[in-house]
Amino acid sequence: MCEGSGLHGKVVLSFFTNSVTTVIIILAAAVALMIGFGVSGKRPISVTALTALGNIGQRGILSCSFEPDVRTGSIAIQWAKVGVTGLVHKFQGGKDHLQEQDVLFRGRTAVFADQVVGGNASLELRDVQLSDAGTYQCSVTTARGSGVALLQYRTGAFSTPRIHMENSSSGNRLQCEAPRWFPQPAVRWTACSDAGESLPRAANTSYELNAENTTLKVVSFLHNVTANITYTCVIENSIAKATGNIKVTDFSVTRATNLQLRNRNAESVSSSLPACDWMLLLPLYLLLI
Repeated sequence: MCEGSGLHGKVVLSFFTNSVTTVIIILAAAVALMIGFGVSGKRPISVTALTALGNIGQRGILSCSFEPDVRTGSIAIQWAKVGVTGLVHKFQGGKDHLQEQDVLFRGRTAVFADQVVGGNASLELRDVQLSDAGTYQCSVTTARGSGVALLQYRTGAFSTPRIHMENSSSGNRLQCEAPRWFPQPAVRWTACSDAGESLPRAANTSYELNAENTTLKVVSFLHNVTANITYTCVIENSIAKATGNIKVTDFSVTRATNLQLRNRNAESVSSSLPACDWMLLLPLYLLLI
């Protein structure tokens, strides 16, 4: 009887000791975390970025937003690109700090300084290059805390087509021309009657390399054109889709154009982790995309 009581007492004591040890470990971890935040004086804040498209040779925007903070002087925004040694852009204390900016981005970047106080950390990228494509990191620090987000930036070239009718000895023909595309797009024509019937039409299409040796000028001709039919020229690649419509009657010529970007906005990544931890997220992010 006594031995059973002693054994039971030892089990209770062991359980109590283990429970106390567990509580101590948890408390120690909590204290360490609190001390860590106390030392840094920061807490995680939400930073969000969206996948974006850049048009080669044009102005592009890499979108990034964060929890607003009216204390503008405490806001620091830093942009970096995976695989690039220097920074893309740094904005702190209400002004740019570009001493560490990589040579690839010199003279081409800016933040919207008057909108930073409202939570806009977006980056303007001028004269977009094909090589600008890649994974970017937007990190923000305010008086409230810090956070980071990653975004995928895709680059290409796209433009709206100009479509018009030409008269020649061999009959009327339509020309569809777009000045800048990359990668090389596919071109197709359709003809739609007043009855609503849409039929594909064969055409002659050519591609001419532009002066910068990257983008292509697209020219497509459609022959045997008749009046009172709506013709549509469609130009598309993995970046964008553009259409040009024309209808010629005895009294008028009606034209319309449209451009749609294939922007995968759903592929946004936001994080409330401190900016110093962004490298830990990168391998998982690259696997997801």
